[in-house]
Amino acid sequence: MINKFLTVISGRGSIRMQMVWSFIASLIMGFLVSIAIPKGMFFDVPASIIAFFGTFTLSFLVLTRPTIRYLVKLSEGLTIISNGNLRYRIAGRRQDELGKVAERINAMAEKLEAQLERERETEKSKMELITGVSHDLRTPLTSIIGYLELLKGKAYKDEEEYERFIANTHSKAHHLKTLIDELFEYTRLSQGGASLQIAFIDLRELLIQFLSEIEPIAKESRIEVHADVPERQLMIRVDPEQIRRVVDNLLTNAIKFSPMPGDIKVVLAADDGQATITVENEGEPITEEQEARLFERFYKADAARSNDSRRGGAGLGLSIARGIAEQHGGRLTLDYADGKFSFRLFLPLS
Repeated sequence: MINKFLTVISGRGSIRMQMVWSFIASLIMGFLVSIAIPKGMFFDVPASIIAFFGTFTLSFLVLTRPTIRYLVKLSEGLTIISNGNLRYRIAGRRQDELGKVAERINAMAEKLEAQLERERETEKSKMELITGVSHDLRTPLTSIIGYLELLKGKAYKDEEEYERFIANTHSKAHHLKTLIDELFEYTRLSQGGASLQIAFIDLRELLIQFLSEIEPIAKESRIEVHADVPERQLMIRVDPEQIRRVVDNLLTNAIKFSPMPGDIKVVLAADDGQATITVENEGEPITEEQEARLFERFYKADAARSNDSRRGGAGLGLSIARGIAEQHGGRLTLDYADGKFSFRLFLPLS
């Protein structure tokens, strides 16, 4: 409190006190000079008076010059920022009102710069969204059109090839529907339009039921699923359909990207007030950059763009799964080392 008072009185913390002290100092300087010069007249005006006002004016201009210069600097800084250079910052550290004005101007420029950067990122995301949607929807749509043209022109050799064309068209149409569903779900999550239908369920029972449903698909791909679940119930408040969607995505990805034959390990555990579902599998090695970007929308590692039919998708699944986990107050993480992937879904029990 005392330091603040001394700062104000000294003039460092108040521009008003700076003006007062400059005025007083100029008066003293003018008085000293006026009594120091010899008595006389100059144009019928006493020389002492001329010396007093001259010295007072000159002293006041000199003493207030730093403040005036800083005001000019503030004006120039505002002009530069208003012209679009939001990276510009007004230099100088003052403890008075002008210093606070400079701080607020710099803070305003920083906020405007951050807002502009966010707008640029939003625009970039929109363009990536359009590009991703166009790319991923065009591929199956082109195939569907191609097969339909072959069927329309009866460009098939026999009944067997006709059935194959029909089956391929149906498969591509189903793939197209899946892509559109994923895009719709991602849009709902990103805009906060998805509401959860919370129910008190046994997470253990839900996981066992889903594993039994996906086992035939895994066997088709020569993948063995090994489950490690507790014997007791694990009651939790979640949206069952949304959690099924997350588990479906993790297991489907594990099946897609595991070598054939291969193994997937699924572990359910409860500890520290949260339930954890872990899905582990081996796969092709990825780089640190690929690992960091796996949860980004429309991102696919290079391996996912191969011609392997198992690996189709829009690259939205993991992004959607993470969004669902966060909606439940949980999180979805990935631990990767030496070709071994461990996805963990954490859900709060309370």
